[in-house]
This record gives sequence, structure tokens and C-alpha cells, in this order.
Amino acid sequence: MSLEQDLFQRSSSQCELCTSTNDLEVYEIPDSPEGSEHHILVCATCKEQIEDPEKTDPNHWRCLNDSMWSTVSAVQVMAWRMLNRLKGEGWPQDLLDMMYMEEEQLAWSKAGQATGETSGGVVHKDSNGVTIEAGDTVVLIKDLPVRGSSLVAKRGTAVRRVSLVHDNPEQIEGKVEGQQIVILTKFVKKS
Repeated sequence: MSLEQDLFQRSSSQCELCTSTNDLEVYEIPDSPEGSEHHILVCATCKEQIEDPEKTDPNHWRCLNDSMWSTVSAVQVMAWRMLNRLKGEGWPQDLLDMMYMEEEQLAWSKAGQATGETSGGVVHKDSNGVTIEAGDTVVLIKDLPVRGSSLVAKRGTAVRRVSLVHDNPEQIEGKVEGQQIVILTKFVKKS
């Protein structure tokens, strides 16, 4: 049986990431270790967004909520890579926190990230110049009045699991007293 036939049989003729049945093709996972099963069956939409980060539609990838639990290592690796790429959206970080992978799979997943994540992008730094990533916890270094509210976010308040504003390196988002707010990075330090 050919590789393509094996993949169609394994996936029940569905994209192994989003379960679409249209325009399916074999996709080889980049940076795969020797001897591993490193092909998955994907639809044209998934393939295009994997290969071109500029065309990524975060809502399309909500399907990873299901596919990240696949028993196929290659599917888990691709799910991890896409969730990691999208973690600035907030919800992918929740899925990454729940995801369990063996050490070899995690190493394989991270091997591909080195090439995909370093292509430019906005870097968020706290008041001390430390890089802030999505999902980090930061502490406010001064009292901040919240616009449109009577709330004042007090100095020393921990803001957990922040998300990044993709087009502005000086802004992050997080919840303070149950309210989602935008915070300037110069007023926080990473904890």
C-alpha cells in the first residue's frame, strides 16, 4: 500500500487537523527525525496556512482542540506547532497548557519552531527589557487607572496569562479584577 493510501485509511479520508474532506493531500512535517512517521493528511486550507503564516486565520485552528489528542505523533507535533504560533491569541495557550507530549515529540515539535518563529515579528519587553511572551505573568509597577471604568489597577497586582497585541510591541492584554484591559509594557515587570 502506498503512503497516500495509508494516510487516507488512517485518517478516514479526512484532514488530520481540521477533519475537512475536501482537497486532501500528503504533507511532510519539516524537521522530522529520521525513521519517524512524519507525514499527515491535510486539506488545502490547512496546508496554505501552515506554509504561509501571513494567511493564518486563528479561528480556523480552533479545530486543534480535538486533533491535539490524536494518537499519531506527527499530528500532535503539527497541532503543537500551530498552537504555539497562535498562542498570542489567548485560547491556544489554554490548549498548550492541557496538551501532553512525550519528550521526543516535544523535542521534534520545538525543532520546527526555530525556523518558523524567527522570521521577524513584534517583540514585547517589560520595563526591565525582559521579553514577555503570551501566557506569562507580569506584575504592575505603578497604579494604573483603567479608561472607561472607575477601576484603578494597583501597583503589585499580578496579571496572569497575558496575551500580546500583535501589531504593537508596547501593549499587552490581561485581566485585572475580572476585567480585560490593555496594559502598556513599560508599566509591568515579568515575574
